[in-house]
Amino acid sequence: MSEYCSKEKLNSDAGENSPAERPSVTAEELQSEIDRVAYQRKFRDTLRSTIFILITVAAAAVLIATLVLPIFRIVGTSMSPTLEEGSIVLALKDKNVHKGDLVAFYYNNRVLVKRVIATSGEWVNIDANGNVFVNDKLLDEPYLKEKSLGSCDLDFPYQVPDGTVFVMGDHRDVSIDSRTKAMGCISRDEMIGKLWIRIWPLKQFGAVR
Repeated sequence: MSEYCSKEKLNSDAGENSPAERPSVTAEELQSEIDRVAYQRKFRDTLRSTIFILITVAAAAVLIATLVLPIFRIVGTSMSPTLEEGSIVLALKDKNVHKGDLVAFYYNNRVLVKRVIATSGEWVNIDANGNVFVNDKLLDEPYLKEKSLGSCDLDFPYQVPDGTVFVMGDHRDVSIDSRTKAMGCISRDEMIGKLWIRIWPLKQFGAVR
């Protein structure tokens, strides 16, 4: 009797001390876990690459905008109807300008945009009706909505000094420009560049003339 009980107790103890059975993992479950880990790693790598690309593109855009293609937002109506207030334009850092070009320049710590009317050495004359003559020839100005003498205190005819250009806004009645002694002609050192493309509003996207 005692021998039987002793064996039974031994068997019972062995059962209590044996490790719990572990659930088996199928090949499909193992592959699924491998795929999940691989996807997470790929996602992290893609995210890092995307962030790096975005930072690089943003830095390049800032560099280009600063050194090559400055971006300007038009403030005011002095260039209406060619450029309305709120228009956004790209400029080329090119100071080799000609009559008819739109230029951006510094004036009293502000950036202004005007149209080149005459260049160094040329003679400018404006009559009471706002007709503009350059070297005694009437200037064809299809970009104007209407002509106006506007704010003008220069004595005409006026010769453009060397190294400068004579500029005017397209909205002649309100524009303050080279017709006034306060602003006068713009030197090439003051120029930022000439306007190239209007990028806003989108419906008017294209070259600026």
